Amino acid sequence: MIKNTMQVIIGLIIFSASMIIKFDNIWINNTLFILSYVIVGRNIVFKAIKNIFNGRIFDENFLMTIATIGAFLIGEFPEAVAVMLFYQIGEIFQSYAVNKSRKSITELMNIRPDYANVKRENKISKVDPNDVKVGETIIVKPGEKIPLDGIVIDGTTLIDTSSLTGEFTPKEITIESQILSGCINISGVITIKVTKRFEESTVSKILDLVENASNKKSNSENFITKFATYYTPIVVCLALILATVPPLLLNYGTFSEWIYRSLTFLVVSCPCALVISIPLGFFGGIGGASKSGILVKGSNYLEALANTEIIVFDKTGTLTKGIFEVQEVVAQDMSKEELIRLAAYAENHSNHPISLSIKKAYGEKIDNTVISDIKEIAGHGMLAIVEGIRVLVGNTKLLDKFNISYPKLDISGTIVFVAINEKYAGYIVIYDGIKDDSKDAIVSLKNDGVKQIIMLTGDAKNVAENVANSLNIDKVYSDLLPTDKVEKLEEIFKLKSPRGKLAFVGDGINDAPVLARADIGIAMGGLGSDAAIEAADIVIMTDEPSKIVTAINISKKTIRIVKQNISFALLVKVGVLILSAFGISTMWEAVFADVGVSVLAILNALRVLQYKKDNK
Repeated sequence: MIKNTMQVIIGLIIFSASMIIKFDNIWINNTLFILSYVIVGRNIVFKAIKNIFNGRIFDENFLMTIATIGAFLIGEFPEAVAVMLFYQIGEIFQSYAVNKSRKSITELMNIRPDYANVKRENKISKVDPNDVKVGETIIVKPGEKIPLDGIVIDGTTLIDTSSLTGEFTPKEITIESQILSGCINISGVITIKVTKRFEESTVSKILDLVENASNKKSNSENFITKFATYYTPIVVCLALILATVPPLLLNYGTFSEWIYRSLTFLVVSCPCALVISIPLGFFGGIGGASKSGILVKGSNYLEALANTEIIVFDKTGTLTKGIFEVQEVVAQDMSKEELIRLAAYAENHSNHPISLSIKKAYGEKIDNTVISDIKEIAGHGMLAIVEGIRVLVGNTKLLDKFNISYPKLDISGTIVFVAINEKYAGYIVIYDGIKDDSKDAIVSLKNDGVKQIIMLTGDAKNVAENVANSLNIDKVYSDLLPTDKVEKLEEIFKLKSPRGKLAFVGDGINDAPVLARADIGIAMGGLGSDAAIEAADIVIMTDEPSKIVTAINISKKTIRIVKQNISFALLVKVGVLILSAFGISTMWEAVFADVGVSVLAILNALRVLQYKKDNK
């Protein structure tokens, strides 16, 4: 990209010098024109020759080559170079964002384990996970990643599954529990019997999905290439007819006169304005999106957005805030304020996300001197003496353990029960709140023609369905791992039309495979993981779902402007071609027409930069 840009700049400098400075010997000027042509256009000429040998004759490279060589043959050296310069500048605009290379996604995938503590002959050795065999025993300490899939044979702990499921609630692990690689051990030391080799493990499959899923995505054919497939042979045939039919068959004019006219026709046929107006239109759209906090990684993705039929959302951190908050406090025989105060005191020494949300809801400074006999029961909750009162805060297992009766509840969200002196005192509902603009975003997407909106999540069924119902989402699939999400996405692909596009919106490492597999991957960039942002085609920097509506509207406006530019450029081009065929239009008049169309196309493209929500 940089090399090509430098070639164009050097060629432009030489071309400008040869135009400004008039040497006594015309061959010096012509030599400078040829030199600038070779610098700027040699790649196009080589591509044309290579494609001819490969059986692809009529493409834009062939058109550029014969048009410019034709200009040299009729002595229009400046025109030959100008045509190639116009084309190359257009190509630079077109490829700037598309060729912006991504970093290797796997380098950002923090779920890849660096080592495994394998137990061999009563010794623990730190080895590469690839070297661990099925049936061997590994030890995982607090803070370490689970390197391989297996079964826990000793120890209990809590594990952070967010790297796999995207959900922040720690999962309790005890003896005989199945455990997956890629998770992080939070509290206790556990011993695992390996059931799968590393290349067959969950973490390895996720990495493989991210690395290879994008290969299934077919990139849209460049418009100018498709256009040239039909336009070039028509123009060449018309030029041949123009050169031979009037002087040979109609006996009208001289042979040299019509050859000159046909070569002029070829030069004029070069669609410079068309080549420039298309990428500029798309880059106007990309610029307008950028000003709205939406980063689009290529014009092909912006184009695809206009044809979006199905949008699939992740839940946590995408439609919801991804932060646990106390939603409701229900107290019995005491005030809500007192219940939340005692719960916060009991949870004070825990860094569990639920504990943090309770302390945040309390919002006051906690006096540690009144707290004693603190005990954390893994997978159950907390027990503490607060101001002489025995406080239990946890799940149903904790209350069952102490034989405390409690009401059966059917409530969406995480329920934390509180017991005072072995007696049920109430409960706290912890909920991952829905983003403020999620509901409006879903309504607007449906109004804008998106046929189906689906949610895929690793969260529990009741929580997922509650969010889906609140937002009026058409379908929801819950309790999914990353591999399950990709499988579901493959099923959903069958629901769209051949021309329709499927977009997936997510924010976590676990979403990277589906972001890469979707026609359009959209990542939440504010709080999203690096892997998700790298795997995505579009990044929403503000984390607002409503920006997807903005992106689609910008895409549709961009497509309208590009079509306007194409229609106008072709109309002018056809008119000039007809005039040049009859010898009415000179070459420089044709160039002036081309430049005029280019300027108007640029001004038209700039309208996308001024995109406003109420002016689609």
